[in-house]
Amino acid sequence: MNNKSASQSNTIMPMIIIGILFFIFGFVTWLNGSLIPFLQVICELNEFQALFVTFAFYIAYTVMAFPMSLILKRIGYRNGMALGLAIMVIGSLLHIPAAMSANFMFFLVALFVLATGLTILQTASNPYIVYLGPVESAAMRISIMGLINKSAGVIVPIVFTAVILSGMGDISESYLAALEPAEYSQRLNELSMALIPPYLIMAATLFALIFLVKFSSLPEINFDEDSTVGSGSKPSVFHYPQTVLGAIALFAYVGVEVIAGDTIGLYGADLNVENFAGLTSYTMMFMVFGYLIGVTCIPKYLSQEKALIGSAIAGSLCILGIVTSSESSASIASFLWGWTGFQVLPNPITFVALMGLAHALVWPSVWPLALQGLGKHIAQGSALLIMGISGGAIVPLIFGKISHDTGDLQMAYLVGLPCYFFILFYALVGHKIKHWKRIP
Repeated sequence: MNNKSASQSNTIMPMIIIGILFFIFGFVTWLNGSLIPFLQVICELNEFQALFVTFAFYIAYTVMAFPMSLILKRIGYRNGMALGLAIMVIGSLLHIPAAMSANFMFFLVALFVLATGLTILQTASNPYIVYLGPVESAAMRISIMGLINKSAGVIVPIVFTAVILSGMGDISESYLAALEPAEYSQRLNELSMALIPPYLIMAATLFALIFLVKFSSLPEINFDEDSTVGSGSKPSVFHYPQTVLGAIALFAYVGVEVIAGDTIGLYGADLNVENFAGLTSYTMMFMVFGYLIGVTCIPKYLSQEKALIGSAIAGSLCILGIVTSSESSASIASFLWGWTGFQVLPNPITFVALMGLAHALVWPSVWPLALQGLGKHIAQGSALLIMGISGGAIVPLIFGKISHDTGDLQMAYLVGLPCYFFILFYALVGHKIKHWKRIP
């Protein structure tokens, strides 16, 4: 398939199908943000233990990325996407015995399996989008996918709050602690069982999508034979510094992305903010705004490199805002959206939400820069970049450990600062390095 000659007409349907998959990525991934404070209640966890949800989910990308890339090379990208959906069906169904037993370890296993399916989908779909059209506009196409992905992230906490918590009344830690032991146990059981219907619906939806992908007109892209992606003449993907450093940049990015999306509910609960389980919507909404900038401005007004630089600087400023602003003031949220009638948030939590806007363009900008010139190593390069998603497992866990040991959630956000610094390094220097020991 010659990507340069691909017309707009024969890319629309693949974009629609991949867009549906990206919505599923977002729905499944950002459900964790609402699930964490919920499981903290029903499994009686502290902040550090609760963040093993993100660890179990994102570590699957590290463990399974390279095996999945080998499967992709063997069965093709379209069949690989269908296989990924099938694995996700199994992961969704595993949440049912986990909910029935209210066993945290069962939940972690179910999340790992679910993320394994996502791993093969991500490994297949991201390079697919990069080379479905001109590489120069790849960040714009990925921004469109990100817009769809994060729109799901906006919807999920709202749906979770409406469906799972509807009629549940007060589930705050202080309220539950005041209940009698028998009533407390019954309450936790009711909360746990409420998870079963949503995951059954998710499994059925994913099963239907298998047929959409399997029997669609989604074309195969043969990267080995495509002259537009480079010769890939080096012995392995590890001989491409821009790819290895790109994976580290994505590790840093996903770490802060997950912190922004998945800890905002914990921080809200710590400050007794109402509807804390739905606060992930704020982060995702700002990420949607960020992706809109990418769709409209890349590459016409904003290069992929400049988008990365701006993201790293803005993210660093957000971290400084979190750790220096007053938890008793909501002046920033009142100014930004108080006039809309939406719930205003304390200033530090507002800065956590604004991290979504700050770093939204990191993912779409890193991929085309990191995959440039890989040729026959595209599948392995994609797998290496997908392994960077493990930042979502490690960095939030460090955040949780610092928060638990110090008792200071606010200062724990400083863990994001070195992450943004590395993204800035990649934007300025790292993506230009084509040979080890050679700095441009």
